[in-house]
Amino acid sequence: MLVDRIETGHAPRPIGPYTQAVRVGDFLFCSGQVGLDPATGKLVGGGVGAEAGRVMENVRAVLSAAGVGLEHVVKTTIYLVDMADFAEVNGVYGGCFTGDYPARTTVAVAALPAGARVEIEVIARMS
Repeated sequence: MLVDRIETGHAPRPIGPYTQAVRVGDFLFCSGQVGLDPATGKLVGGGVGAEAGRVMENVRAVLSAAGVGLEHVVKTTIYLVDMADFAEVNGVYGGCFTGDYPARTTVAVAALPAGARVEIEVIARMS
């Protein structure tokens, strides 16, 4: 099966040996995004809500580079350093979707890259 790599300068460049997303058949598997500003490579300030907003902008950019949008997302995984941030992140996340929400898992983790407090990865359908 053919695998297409998806990359865009409108989302942060990978900081390790991975790609922003890969398309396999009818599905797009996006690597987790944190709240890095693609222009500066630095984590945005303003707290976890601002980070979550930047994360979703980064996710949108990767999806757009593949020719799809948030309406194509079927599954997300949210990683939080502190579950006390759940409500704030959930508010930002929920405001990004209209209509049917994707399936979702939220997991507490000990730490995230670049000192981030939230990371989100998505799987989308290509049609």
